[in-house]
Amino acid sequence: MSHHFIGQDNDPPLAILVETLASPMLIAHPAPVCLEVDMDDALRLPVDQASFCQLLESLIRQALIEMPEGGELTITGCQTNTGIEIEIADTGAEVEQRACKLPMIAAALSAELNWQDCPQGGSAVTVKFPHYQAAKRRAA
Repeated sequence: MSHHFIGQDNDPPLAILVETLASPMLIAHPAPVCLEVDMDDALRLPVDQASFCQLLESLIRQALIEMPEGGELTITGCQTNTGIEIEIADTGAEVEQRACKLPMIAAALSAELNWQDCPQGGSAVTVKFPHYQAAKRRAA
């Protein structure tokens, strides 16, 4: 199975890690936000857990700032031919109307971030982790 290349067998499924990280942030948000996480249970961490959580927390925080009245947050993930992609989409403002901040940890992880408007409204940021990061992590 290809997921063995992505992470260690003892790594938690990425979907569970994302829900565990996002849920307390949504509960603390002053307005209701509906969370949807959609990713294969076999998908594992492309980088070390602490760094991934730091990056994801920063991007979720940015999304929540854009939804002061509440809304929807959708986090999806998939394996591609070039690595792992995680998308964080929200029903907040369009890209042109928000500060798309690049978290410092993204550069350290060789992660590429791309912001775009969502067809149904709001914005999304796609985080692309190259395959070689997982290989470097396993070799360490």
